[in-house]
Parts: sequence; structure tokens; C-alpha cells
Amino acid sequence: MKPTMMTYINEEKEILANILANYPNTLPVIKDKKTWLILATGSSFNAAKSAKYYIENIGQARVSIEEPFHYQFFEKHNPMIDLIIGVSQSGESTSTINAIKNLKKSATVTTLGLTSKMGSELANTVDLAVDIHIGEERVGYVTKGYVATILTLMLLGLRSARADGFITLEQEAAELAMFARAINAIPALIDNTEAFYQAWQQELNAGQRFTSIGYGPAVGVCKEMETKFAETVRAPSQGVELETFMHGPYFEVNPQHRIFFLETESVGQERLVLLREYEKKCTPFIYTVKLGKSEDPRTLAINIDVNEYIAPLVMVIPFQILAHHIAEAKGNDLPTRIYTDFGVSVKSKTRPGDFN
Repeated sequence: MKPTMMTYINEEKEILANILANYPNTLPVIKDKKTWLILATGSSFNAAKSAKYYIENIGQARVSIEEPFHYQFFEKHNPMIDLIIGVSQSGESTSTINAIKNLKKSATVTTLGLTSKMGSELANTVDLAVDIHIGEERVGYVTKGYVATILTLMLLGLRSARADGFITLEQEAAELAMFARAINAIPALIDNTEAFYQAWQQELNAGQRFTSIGYGPAVGVCKEMETKFAETVRAPSQGVELETFMHGPYFEVNPQHRIFFLETESVGQERLVLLREYEKKCTPFIYTVKLGKSEDPRTLAINIDVNEYIAPLVMVIPFQILAHHIAEAKGNDLPTRIYTDFGVSVKSKTRPGDFN
């Protein structure tokens, strides 16, 4: 029987628990690296976006994330960058590999690659290759590889912060305990998302336009919602930062629009609540994914004791599940791969059939 997205979503707890259990032994020591450049595309870019704020909050590193093709040909390289990280689950992303090769010719800088294939071209290009330890993911719409990438990047940031003496051993232990709480709560989160979908499936399945809105670390989740819904539901989808949405995109909202709000207790919460109440005047199809408790039936509450910086690791899981279920309900045959020659035809992959 072919695996599905749900096959791998249900493996996420075990995968992440194993990554956490092996910390720090499977990670290189990143010491005295203050300016990081992450090169990634697609879901790998979104994963990096989801991990960025944790890395910056826990240690001294400043992290920038760039699309590698654009960075190679149009950006001026910052000479202060002392660590370049290429992220590609397949390890065969042409633009990421080429950008790193080009940068190695002109800059003396440590390069690191995150991948699930240690024999890939990316792994053979960088100075240090890090396995995200997911085995093979044979469904192109990545799920477990996505969360494994987030956790691995966050743990790289944690280990770097400890190596630089930015946090104490006790603080490191507290962070690891928070990760453990998040990971252990995944099965309940999956069950709660299934119940949420059952409650609202009729109106979700009928949706023709989907938007997610968030702020801070949740923006990476919004962008992955956009990617996953576009790939699977195959309907117009967008993930938008809160302030950006309020400066233009709100004009397109109509009574049939489905909008997800991502809420955490943070500086953007008040503005998000105000926006959500306003948009209820424009469409009845308003939903919230909230870190914390809620009695609102249209809110999927993620009642896990973690901060907003770790939250993206688990907040993305409901969107993975909803993307799968809505796509199936619309009759999209996800196990049957389409456009299998796309990556090679447009030279975005070094081998056919590879994703991210």
C-alpha cells in the first residue's frame, strides 16, 4: 500500500523524538558564528523561516534567509556572513547547490548542508553535512521532513548558543524540556485536528480561496500553509504576515473566502483579534489556530506549554492534515504524482522525481 501524507504525519512524533533524544551528538558544534545565511527554496525556505526567530532569540546569531538563485545572481554578498547553511531535503536542489559552490569560490566561510540524503550532491558540496534523520519520504508533499528540518535548525541554534556561553546548562535543559513537551503532544494535536476537520469539513471542502494570517515566528507557518494548500488542494492560497495583509490584501476578501488566523500571546495578538473581528463582517468562514486554550468552536486550540518561538514546530501540523483532507475531498489523487518531469525540465533539480 502506498504511503500518504497522513502516513508520514503520524510518524512525526517518533521522528522528532529521535532527533531530540540524539541531541547534541548528531549536530556539529557551531561556535563564534554570528551571521548566518540560510539558502533554501519551497518548503525548505518555509522551515528556515519557522526556525529563524528561535535561533536569534536563544543565541547571538543573526539569521538571513534567501532564495539561492536570486542571491547568487542579484544580491551583494555580505562579507560578515560566517556560516552558510543550504537546506534541501532531497539534497538535489540545483539552485542551492550552485549558489553554495559559487560562494565557496569567492568567500572563506563555513558551509553546512541539511538533508535527508547523505550521499546527495548537497552533502558532497558543503563542509559539514547534517542528516535530518527521516529516512525516505516518498510523498512529494513533504510533512515529516518539514518538521524535522525545523527542529534540526532550532537545535543547531540551541547548541550554538550553549557553545558560545550565551545560555547556561540549566537554560539548555529547560529548552530541551520544552521541545519534549511539544513533541509529546503531537498525537493529541492530530486527534484534535481530525475533530476540527470533522466539525467544519463541509465548508472547508467547498472552499475555493484560502488565506492564513499570522505574525512573528508564525509567519513561517503561514507560508507553509500557502505551499501545502497550493500543492495539494490546488486552489488559490496565500500565507500573509498580519501587517502586510492590512495594507492591501484585505481588499480581496469576499463572502466565500476561507481565512485562518494564527494566534499566540505576543505583541501582534491585539491587532490580530481586531482584524479577525472585522473580517467576520466580510465572510462567515473564519477559523483560528491558537497556541493556548479556547472555548470557541471555530478555534483549534493547541494547549501546549511552549513559547511562541518553538510553536511553529507544532502549529504547522494542523495545516498539513487539513491540506490532505481537503485535497482528498476535492478528488485530488495525491498518491498519483503529476508533472514528474518538471524539476529536470526547468533545471530546478539535479535528478528527476526529487522534491525540495
